[in-house]
Amino acid sequence: MRLIFLPILLAALLVACTAVEQTTARAPTPPVAETVSSPQWATDMAGFAAGDARDPPPAHPIVFTGSSSVRMWRTLAEDFPGRAVLNRGFGGSQLRDATWYADEVAIHYQPRQIVLYSGDNDIDAGRTPEQVRDDFRAFVARIRRDLPGVPIAWLAIKPSLARIDQLPAQQRANALVKAEAARMRDVAFIDLATPMLDADGRPRAELFLEDGLHMNREGYALWRGIVAPYLR
Repeated sequence: MRLIFLPILLAALLVACTAVEQTTARAPTPPVAETVSSPQWATDMAGFAAGDARDPPPAHPIVFTGSSSVRMWRTLAEDFPGRAVLNRGFGGSQLRDATWYADEVAIHYQPRQIVLYSGDNDIDAGRTPEQVRDDFRAFVARIRRDLPGVPIAWLAIKPSLARIDQLPAQQRANALVKAEAARMRDVAFIDLATPMLDADGRPRAELFLEDGLHMNREGYALWRGIVAPYLR
């Protein structure tokens, strides 16, 4: 009886192995890991390194990084007196760029806190709110790998006159990131967006430069008052 069933068993095993091989062959190729949105950021990183060599940064600063809304915040030191702050914003960047260059813009300074503004250019470039949320998660994971105890603060994507058509996507991205941050340890979501809207839900024109995208001194004064209580 055993001799009769042995060929049947071998045939069944052969069929099963063939099916596994076919399934494996049809499995989708994993996506290629993203790099940076532009090669120009290497120049910015070299500029940061050269600046550090000329004028060494403070020890264990609060690092502000992200896109042009941080880069153009030239009054950081006077806005937060008594605190060691360091501006490492690079204009035009996306959230994944801050993750890619996390060593250069944050980690090697051994900061006491990281404040990040990003997502604005991501939405403008066509990335979805869900991708912004996932890129935010990746940024936090990258920082946590080397600096597990350093608090992170996310500055909500700001509304602007120049990108008013993107406001719904910006608001959804903010909501997704806020929910994600609420599940994380020592990660704060700072709502800068709501106070920048008027009673009709439109960006307040008095907060912006002529380009309708970047903020003037009044805009940064608003940010200063909101951000200050979160700094450590």
